[in-house]
Amino acid sequence: MASGASGGGGSADPWAWLGLLKWTLAHQDGTKPSDISPMTEEDKAFLEKVMKEGIIDENERMKFILQEFSNAMEYYQSLSQTTGSTITDDLPSLPISEDALEDLLQELRDIVEQIDFARAFVAMKGTTYLLGAVTASSGIPEAIRNQCLGIMATLAQNNPPVQKELLELSAIKALSELFLQEDEDNVCPMSTKVAIIQAISAIVRNYDLTENVFEHLTQAPLLMVKGLDPDPVVTNEKLRTKTLFFLNAFLTSDTSSSARVNKFADAVNMVADPQYLDDGSNYQLREYSIGMLQQFLERKMGIKILLQRKELLVSLGVQRISAMRALTGEEADMAQIELEQWESFLVLLARAKAEDETASSLTTANAPMMIAM
Repeated sequence: MASGASGGGGSADPWAWLGLLKWTLAHQDGTKPSDISPMTEEDKAFLEKVMKEGIIDENERMKFILQEFSNAMEYYQSLSQTTGSTITDDLPSLPISEDALEDLLQELRDIVEQIDFARAFVAMKGTTYLLGAVTASSGIPEAIRNQCLGIMATLAQNNPPVQKELLELSAIKALSELFLQEDEDNVCPMSTKVAIIQAISAIVRNYDLTENVFEHLTQAPLLMVKGLDPDPVVTNEKLRTKTLFFLNAFLTSDTSSSARVNKFADAVNMVADPQYLDDGSNYQLREYSIGMLQQFLERKMGIKILLQRKELLVSLGVQRISAMRALTGEEADMAQIELEQWESFLVLLARAKAEDETASSLTTANAPMMIAM
């Protein structure tokens, strides 16, 4: 795999990506060869039509947004390299307000929701610049970092070429390290943690290659545990919900296995607990949790983990079923899915035996890694 340096995660100069962005914008837009040729009559006619009818060229709009982004990043770079004792009148002013930059980045996110424009943005090396901004050592406002992470998530969602591109930039590793950062002077903000989990989830899910790499990433199990931690100082409800959604999708994907589930046993144990299965305020947490455990038993994965907690799970399941059967009206309708999940789960758990656990579901535990981290 290519080094993470170009993404800002492993470079000696955390702003090296900015020079590449400025050069790219000066020489090409990434969507076509950079050779300059005179405009044809057809080109002129099209341009006149655009000017007359107000048609927006999204490729040009992306380039414009990247130019404004570049100007702002240059300011933040100068700010990060200036200490309180060396501030001078020579420090440049912010070329665009933070609110205006946020609006432009949201517009960019809306544009790249369309797969053709997402590919054009990747051709412009846009993922490199986004990752560089997110992982820059300091200076970039939290809201701007979060917008960049949101764009990365939109680009990667069910888009294997973009997922592979981000994998080659070591994005999963760089974002995981940022999430787990515990330096007192540089703690990752809660809102950024939420955005990081969302981005990593989009990069990893529904693509065999990225799922396999994430499974073998050293810090991946800890990332899940930290995202699920019920301590309000460590997480909030939004972070827990997004982490659980990611864990559920990852551990129950078509390529999952007992080996994968067992590697993430600490996170599974956290979910197989009243703090998730009996959360009175968040039905999504309850449904994701029991639904994931139900699928483990159906596919004969993680059986040993669940059997160790069998007494607790049976007791909790009986209580939940009794409570949901007593509901009426809309409450009963809302609880129907969870009720069916619990009933199915308890039947499967009663029949489960440790020797039933199988590693036949496309296990990758001993598979050779084709990409170096």
